[in-house]
Amino acid sequence: MGGVQGVAGNCLAAPALMPQPVSYLPRPGALALAGGVQVEWQGTRSALLDRAVARFTQRLAMLSARYATPGQPAGLTLRIRCLDADPAMLSIHMKEHYHLETGPEGATLVADGPAGVLRGLSTLLQLVERQESGPVLDAAVIDDSPRFAWRGVMVDVSRHFMSVTALERQLDMMELTRLNVLHLHLSDGQGFRVESRLYPRLQQVAAHGAYYTQRQIHELVAYAADRGIRIVPEFDAPGHSYALLQAYPQYAAQPVTTPMDPKRVVRAAMDPSNPQTYVFLSRLYHEMAGLFPDAYFHVGGDEVRPDEWTGNPHIAAFMKQHGYADAAALQAAFTRRIYSMLAHEGRTMMGWDELIDAPVPASIVIEPWRGSRYTVAAAAAGHPVVVSAGYYLDLLLPAADYYRVDPLDPQGNGLPPDQVAQANVPALNPFTLDPAARMTPELATHVMGAEAPLWTEIVTEEMLDTRLWPRCAALAERFWSPASVRDEASLARRLPVVQSELEMLGNRASADSHRMMARLAPDDTAPLSVLLSVTSPVRNYAHNHVFGPSRVAPTLQARPLDHAADIASPDSFAAAAFERDVRAYLAGRHDLVASLRARLETWRGNDSRLRGMAATDPALREVLPASAQLAQLAQAGLDALNAAPAGWRERAEAAVSTARAQFDASRSMLDVRKQPQPAGDLLQDITPAIALLVQGGDQPPMAH
Repeated sequence: MGGVQGVAGNCLAAPALMPQPVSYLPRPGALALAGGVQVEWQGTRSALLDRAVARFTQRLAMLSARYATPGQPAGLTLRIRCLDADPAMLSIHMKEHYHLETGPEGATLVADGPAGVLRGLSTLLQLVERQESGPVLDAAVIDDSPRFAWRGVMVDVSRHFMSVTALERQLDMMELTRLNVLHLHLSDGQGFRVESRLYPRLQQVAAHGAYYTQRQIHELVAYAADRGIRIVPEFDAPGHSYALLQAYPQYAAQPVTTPMDPKRVVRAAMDPSNPQTYVFLSRLYHEMAGLFPDAYFHVGGDEVRPDEWTGNPHIAAFMKQHGYADAAALQAAFTRRIYSMLAHEGRTMMGWDELIDAPVPASIVIEPWRGSRYTVAAAAAGHPVVVSAGYYLDLLLPAADYYRVDPLDPQGNGLPPDQVAQANVPALNPFTLDPAARMTPELATHVMGAEAPLWTEIVTEEMLDTRLWPRCAALAERFWSPASVRDEASLARRLPVVQSELEMLGNRASADSHRMMARLAPDDTAPLSVLLSVTSPVRNYAHNHVFGPSRVAPTLQARPLDHAADIASPDSFAAAAFERDVRAYLAGRHDLVASLRARLETWRGNDSRLRGMAATDPALREVLPASAQLAQLAQAGLDALNAAPAGWRERAEAAVSTARAQFDASRSMLDVRKQPQPAGDLLQDITPAIALLVQGGDQPPMAH
């Protein structure tokens, strides 16, 4: 989509392309869009490409509000030349390079293969810009190809089941942002989510009533393939198996109970000393591999608790008999058995970074998640690597925090070693940075790409879009664009434009958030909306309440996800725009003062409105501390702009200090373990801008 009109009236000089292409050269002569597309084909043409053009035509009409008129010439002539059918389509080697030229004569797209056509069409949509005279297609010459071949999103559908419709919507968004792998986490302690005809108790017992039929899986795989997206399944073993073992307890290392034991759900593991465990898994994986045609098959392998095995006398004796010194050695033997099974199915095994805690076959793809040190360690051991360390979306960090982590940076993600040592929590040791880790050009060749996982302990389907987007768009750029594309200010300006475009094309982030707000504030959502537009949820698992002063003991009943912090987005576009305008004002743009003051007065006055509503609606009372704090910060900003009475600075600095301390309380998992969190789990996103105003408050006040 074209330039974005900000609050300050500044328009982007170039279209808000995301991901940014390798080469972009603007040209004069935009094409006014009049509705309809005429396609001229050269080279390879297929049913897949015809369907892609049909989607493009529909999306172009939705973005431009210009539709084809019978009997009238098409408003856009689109010439497509696909150079090759690409036998490697829908593999790690598929051809995604494209060259795009647009101008008054229309658009010409030349692509190395069908995937390149799909990627080029997504960029072409982002060249649509609204001008006073109507929608136009910006003129440009673009040459583009991805930095990484694997650019994925992982969705956990075990903790909270996601419907096929919801997953198809994410696939549409992925196509629009040039992501190409959907990794589905299909089994865990809370549920096994795929129909098995060999082991029907998996859907009868382990699915708890929510699973995908085999027909639905086939249709979902086909839907993804049409968009140039591969689906990689994950069936976790030997740990994270509580639900599966409820259905087939004979394969458990320790007894499992029904109903679910909330303390055991994350611990239960399979018995690797039982030969029948491998018969079961071999048959199950054979069946599942038949549903998912991709070459890669993820088996998890993470977070196996050693005492699940060492606490079983039979398994302990088995370990001693076979010379397995510890649980890691036993898991390595288990891994080698699974590796052989999948090799027999023609699949490449993939698993989390715990698999390299002991030697395993080098062809296994390792997915580092505990820190960037494991990217280096896995590559040094000869493994192909797909990085997820630094990209866990359920940490609820803002987009820029993920964006600045490069998949190849050995220091990109991890906890400071000195702070971990001081905390004296052995479980955190694997998450520390390794200052000695180095990424060499040779090691970098092992990194196939990266993906952004969303674990859904506290994410329902209604929250899926807002927890994935727009942060996935920012990561699509990190995984696609050259490493030199790192301008966070540019990202912040483009992100609202891209999200707006995605919502016009089907993303439900705003719509679902509004519905959640309407349940909390059925009489009037506006005051709650104002508050949540400039606040965000606490970070680094603070909102999960699993450790630290805010810990809540697990229970059989799932916690309701209907609080304000469940609605709040990790990225506040309103706060980001306010900060940009504050910086411009302090740099001399005094014409912005009226706009700044108006926003501050709105935030200050919103508190009394919310308090009035909370008097009769108890569900709103949990946000009142955050609402009062927003009013205090807004007053601090107004005092900095106005001729404030004596003592204003002390009050303002105290308000900023309190808000900053709340950010510090969830700055890392180490902080969450020690610090209480703010009431309502909400952070004040205007804090940096208010701090700037207070620091600059000595300059003369502007006229009202």
